[in-house]
Amino acid sequence: MMFNYYTKFKLFFFFYFALIISLIILYDSLIANISSKSIVFQINVNSLQPLKPPLANRPLFSTKEEPNNEVYLKEEEDHAHLVPPYNLSQEERISWFKKNLPYFEILKSTNISRKFNDRVNEYFTSHYCSVQFFMTWISPTKSFGKREFFTLESLFKAHPKGCLIILSHTLDSPSGTMMFKPIVELGYNILVVTPDLYFLFENTPSKSWFIDLKNGKKDPGKIPLAQNLSNLIRLAILYKYGGVYLDTDFIILKDISRLRNSIGAQSVDRNGNWTRLNNALLIFDKSHPLVYKFMEEFALNFDGNRWGYNGPYLVSRIVEKIKDNNFSVLPPRAFYPMNWNRIKGFFNAKNDSRWIEAKVLELNEKNYGIHLWNRQSKSMKIEQGSIIHRLISTHCVVCNDI
Repeated sequence: MMFNYYTKFKLFFFFYFALIISLIILYDSLIANISSKSIVFQINVNSLQPLKPPLANRPLFSTKEEPNNEVYLKEEEDHAHLVPPYNLSQEERISWFKKNLPYFEILKSTNISRKFNDRVNEYFTSHYCSVQFFMTWISPTKSFGKREFFTLESLFKAHPKGCLIILSHTLDSPSGTMMFKPIVELGYNILVVTPDLYFLFENTPSKSWFIDLKNGKKDPGKIPLAQNLSNLIRLAILYKYGGVYLDTDFIILKDISRLRNSIGAQSVDRNGNWTRLNNALLIFDKSHPLVYKFMEEFALNFDGNRWGYNGPYLVSRIVEKIKDNNFSVLPPRAFYPMNWNRIKGFFNAKNDSRWIEAKVLELNEKNYGIHLWNRQSKSMKIEQGSIIHRLISTHCVVCNDI
């Protein structure tokens, strides 16, 4: 009996000790598991922070509502389909375009786009406009950033009673409304409207080109179609309504309402004769014959494989042939005081402060505006104290996050 009792006691003690050890091991495992999950969670949170939409962190576009990530992702996905793959033949590119045609939202006729003319006419009827300004924006919503917003600010600083219409199917949305709210709340006049290309190109030489493109009979070219569409839309909108078209990479320095039927020279020769014009800013009356000739040239000789051929080079080709005087060519100092290959100096604060001071004074006195050549300068930082920083600081209306 003593032996059995002693044996049972030893077995009980052994199992009890084993149980304690097992519980300790289990506890350590649980703690380690929880800790590892906490670390993974923290890493994921940090890695996701840069993926927030840029607008969410910009004081300039602050709002109580959060931007819709799903909308941004959809826009980015659709916009990716606007750029053909590299090194396709003409036949392959036309086939690619036909296949991706459903993604080209701007080419579609929708209930919203068909209201375009009514919306524009109602807007002009209900507003006094010292100048009618137009812009195009075919890119995704979130691509419209601070640099573009500063263009709007400088425009309204110089033209408080001006009216701006932005032709855009992406910005004509709740996200776009939130974006421009800071300017609208200050009383400035902006209308963002989805364009109706069928209406804009009707009764113009552009119509045949547009129909051929839609039917897959026209090579869209290797240049992104959005760029060439913008080149054509700006002509059509001026021909239909008249006013001022400008790209979204300008700083407007003074009132341009007195300018009529004008186009700016980008460069001149030693004798002061222009050598190249630019279509980044165009000022024309409604139904102007020169704008009609521009559209005619676009439709007849479109080439989507050569950068600038349907834009700056197009207006240069046509004006060179024109002999009448129903329009003016403005000198480079009007809007293009610095060529694209020298624009970097305007963003740099390391230049001599006296030179910066003198240049800012000269620009404000002699120029209507300055083209920022965003194709070259979009990655450049606007350094505090630089020419661009000083111009923006004195020609803004919201003046946030400069």
